[in-house]
Amino acid sequence: MNDKQALRRRCRQVRQAFSPAQVAQASQAVCDHLSAWLPFQQAITVLGYLAFRNEIDLSPLFARWPDKRWLVPRIQEGERPHLVLHPYDPARLVRHRFGMLEPDPALPQVPPHQVDLALVPGVAFDRQGGRLGFGGGFYDRLLPRLPHAVWVGVTYDELVLDAIPMQPWDRHVPWLVTPTGLVKTAFSG
Repeated sequence: MNDKQALRRRCRQVRQAFSPAQVAQASQAVCDHLSAWLPFQQAITVLGYLAFRNEIDLSPLFARWPDKRWLVPRIQEGERPHLVLHPYDPARLVRHRFGMLEPDPALPQVPPHQVDLALVPGVAFDRQGGRLGFGGGFYDRLLPRLPHAVWVGVTYDELVLDAIPMQPWDRHVPWLVTPTGLVKTAFSG
């Protein structure tokens, strides 16, 4: 586990070193690639996320595709915290105690099985589709609950690694999108 924590720390440092201009340019490129991709164009209900700590910002995509049913996750606190999904409403966002924005809990929840395409953030990914998250396991628990969705990891080119140490419960993504394009990973399902 220490290897994973050290890798997570190094990758977060790489991401934090990007300037606001670099983040904006990378985010726009990712949004352009997704906009041109047929599976994204055909998806009706899309799970996005609200960028935090220099993550790729998907807000240009939300604005460009207003007719899509955009969902964003919220951490449901409790004995076993997990992600619940709500419609994206920029006027109804609240700050979580971890510092990120998330949907107002009063918004209706949307069942995960309704998601057609999931844009998955991560600290880093590898070429096999392995994902290094923030360490809470939130997406590892959510992704299996999206049975009909195409899963797409979203990251910077600099954070696509040769290999990430994976545990049996860690989830792989079959697609990655970076500022240089979309790639199918070596993950076979």
